[in-house]
Amino acid sequence: MGLFDRLRGDDDERVVFLGIDGVPLDLVEEHPDVFANLTDIRKTGSGGRLESIVPPESSACWPSLTTGVNPGETGVYGFQDREVDSYETYVPLGRHVKATRLWDRVTDAGRDATVLNVPVTFPPSTRIQRMASGFLSPDLDSATSDDELRETLERFDYQIDVNAKLGHDDDKTDFIENAHATLDARYEAFSHYLDQDDWDLFFGVFMSTDRVNHFLFGDYATDGEYKAEFLEFYRTLDEYIGEIRDSLDENTTLVVASDHGFTHLNWEVNCNQFLAAEGWLSYADDDHDALTDIDDDARAYSLIPGRFYLNLEGREPEGVVPEDEYEATREELIADLESLTGPDGRQVCKRIVKGETVFDGDHDDIAPDLVVIPADGFDLKSGFSGKEAVFTEGPRNGMHKFENSLLYATDPEIDLTDANLFDVTPTILDLLDVEYDSVEFDGSTLA
Repeated sequence: MGLFDRLRGDDDERVVFLGIDGVPLDLVEEHPDVFANLTDIRKTGSGGRLESIVPPESSACWPSLTTGVNPGETGVYGFQDREVDSYETYVPLGRHVKATRLWDRVTDAGRDATVLNVPVTFPPSTRIQRMASGFLSPDLDSATSDDELRETLERFDYQIDVNAKLGHDDDKTDFIENAHATLDARYEAFSHYLDQDDWDLFFGVFMSTDRVNHFLFGDYATDGEYKAEFLEFYRTLDEYIGEIRDSLDENTTLVVASDHGFTHLNWEVNCNQFLAAEGWLSYADDDHDALTDIDDDARAYSLIPGRFYLNLEGREPEGVVPEDEYEATREELIADLESLTGPDGRQVCKRIVKGETVFDGDHDDIAPDLVVIPADGFDLKSGFSGKEAVFTEGPRNGMHKFENSLLYATDPEIDLTDANLFDVTPTILDLLDVEYDSVEFDGSTLA
């Protein structure tokens, strides 16, 4: 409860949502000593598994979690999307999200929202009480909705994101220190505005968890060099969650959730290299580095993470696959993908999803034809240059996982049976007693 709420004696229901990007449920459940506060929240409230979306990538997950609808409605499918009727691509930002955000619904209902560090929210909204955009914001000055917010965050040495380049070093000491500094400043900022703002919804995301997982999860999974540091980072995160929980009053529900799970990474799979080797993809010249460089004979291409598109007549500018051969060609591609095995002999594709089964909405014209959910250990990449082999190794040892995201809440009445990311927005609206039309969402309330 904020300062102004204490002064006015307001007893309306409130919600604090804390996002912990990429934290898997199994990690929490297997280490109750590290996650003492989350374990207690589940014991006295509720908690369990939350299914992610297709594809399980942060740039697509957070727009869906904060709108309650699939990428066909949000218009955001991943870290890189394709322009309609073009081979040009772009990195989607907050302005590309077409569906209505949770905090806008709260504001429209006459309530107040403070929103800090949510991925894919740049540029910050000025129609809500306060916002600092998160992941993909260019700098703190342009990421903040007002000067007071910027000045306060600067005082906390607030960083938009962990310096991921430090994770590429063999010695991870500087990376770990930077991750802790980012986490500490995020907690300071959250605590400050939880106390000072007059909010009904406080929505903040810790994304440093995703960064730590990308570069240290393999150490955790294999008892590697930095396992102890990995768990210590999470012990600190859990302590911060506990401090926030203890600061809230009985009219405030705390919800903690991740947007996708995580697992150990063994191999990067260069999908466009695979397509080229199998005769699906070719380029106009040797200097290719973008989708715009594919040639007239290309039948398919890939964008991250694991999205596959046929080069379809009438949809792509230089499409070569006739519409009446679409299904047969897609089945041929599925068969080739199912035959792909890694250096260890395991099948790469755990599940292949047809686009129309998961994407539906006003912005499904750039939806992929197929999305591959990989087996654990295979991270699907889709660069257009620089890779001579299908399977390579990089600096990361952790990768996103479709299964195994989580939701914990101080409300014991939350029912997580078959819960997924689309359920979060209607659940929070219910907890806030904000009216909505259930047909607007792909999910439903868990409350």
